[in-house]
Amino acid sequence: MTEHKKHEHSESKGKSSETVTITKTTLWQIISGVLGVLLLISLFTGGFGLGATPSTSGTNTNTVPTNDNAAAPTQPTAAAIATVTTAQLNDGDAMEGSSSAKVTIYEWSDFECPFCARFYTQTYGQIKSNYIDTNKVNLVFRDFPLSFHPQAQKAAEAAACAGEQDKFYAMHDKIFDEGVTGGVATFKQYAADLGLDTTEFNSCLDNGDTASEIAKDMQDGQAVGVTGTPGFLITTTVSSVTVEDVQNAIPSAYSRNMVALKTDKGVGVRISGALPYDAFQGMIDVLLG
Repeated sequence: MTEHKKHEHSESKGKSSETVTITKTTLWQIISGVLGVLLLISLFTGGFGLGATPSTSGTNTNTVPTNDNAAAPTQPTAAAIATVTTAQLNDGDAMEGSSSAKVTIYEWSDFECPFCARFYTQTYGQIKSNYIDTNKVNLVFRDFPLSFHPQAQKAAEAAACAGEQDKFYAMHDKIFDEGVTGGVATFKQYAADLGLDTTEFNSCLDNGDTASEIAKDMQDGQAVGVTGTPGFLITTTVSSVTVEDVQNAIPSAYSRNMVALKTDKGVGVRISGALPYDAFQGMIDVLLG
């Protein structure tokens, strides 16, 4: 009996020797140490991602290039500049201004593009009053409906169908002023509002009579380097203006948006994006000689 109790006492003593006891003080010291190490890691690595800057790698096709501190691309030398043929650009598209004007602005646009709308509201009006209405410049509108704008194609066709009744720019202004929401039904209402022959207009729009014209506009734009909207080619027939004059007139702030070109009739400049009026004004004045 006594021997059995001694054995139990010995076993109990052995078990207690295998148990590790941690005091509250020791536990807090361990926790504090771990937190200290994590704090140091956070300081040296910029945190654990909570304040990380979101990626900006994605781009919007319509986005106007921004002018940042990155090195601007070098303008091509005069010898390296290819010649753009403008003959195919004058195929009966709607023109504003005098056909004898020395400077022509070819505009490729999308009626659903917000940047095209910006050009229309902020820049087009000033160009029209200062240059087009004074017969110094004419403007030829070309369509460039982007595939991800669901109403853009039919909007372009609607303007072209209105053009069949000599109301292209009336429809052009109507669409930019009031928008494309509602698609074909809306464009038919615009035609009625403008006093068009709606039977003729509706048939033209429903049958896609002007679709091939829109497709050619896009092909011509791509041929001269237009890749997005709005895109412009401004040309001059003034023989005294050289490609070097155009290159030297391009502001450094817009060197990403402007490229000097030679044409079959002189020189010009390609402009990408809805730049402010002063950017167009400076280039037009140079091209007027």
